[in-house]
Amino acid sequence: MFRGATSLSLDAKGRLAMPSKHRDALQLQCAGNLVLTAHPHGCLLLYPQPVWEPIQAKIMAFSSFDKQSSKLQRLLVGNAEDVVLDSAGRLLVSASLRELAQLDKQAKLVGQGEHFELWNMDTWRAHMESAMSDDGMSLPAELEGFSL
Repeated sequence: MFRGATSLSLDAKGRLAMPSKHRDALQLQCAGNLVLTAHPHGCLLLYPQPVWEPIQAKIMAFSSFDKQSSKLQRLLVGNAEDVVLDSAGRLLVSASLRELAQLDKQAKLVGQGEHFELWNMDTWRAHMESAMSDDGMSLPAELEGFSL
C-alpha cells in the first residue's frame, strides 16, 4: 500500500530516486518493473507492472469507435512506458512524459494505494490549495454518509 507525499528532485537526465520506504516493496511486488503514463489531470501515473496490466486490458476493451474511449486509450496506453528501477533505486522519466506533466527539477510523488501520482511541484501546490479551500466540495454518491 503506497501512501504519503514526498518531494523529489529530478537530475539533469530526468531520473528521480524512489524513496527508500517504497523501494523494497516495489522490488518484492514487481522486481522494480513499473509503468509510467500520463493522467488527464496533468500528472503522471506510476504503477507496478502487474497492477497496470489488468487496467490496460480494461482500457483497451473499450470501443475504439467511441471518441471519449479513444481519447482515454491514447492518453493512458499511448503514453505508457515501461520503466525499471536501477541499482540505485532511480527511474528515468522520458522527456516526452516530463513535458506532458511539466516536470522540471522538483516533483511531488504521491502514494495512491496501489500506484503513485507524480506531479509538477507548482501544480501539486495549486491542487492542494484548491482542495483545502473548497468549502462547497461535493462528494460522489458512493461516499454519502462517509465520515472521517
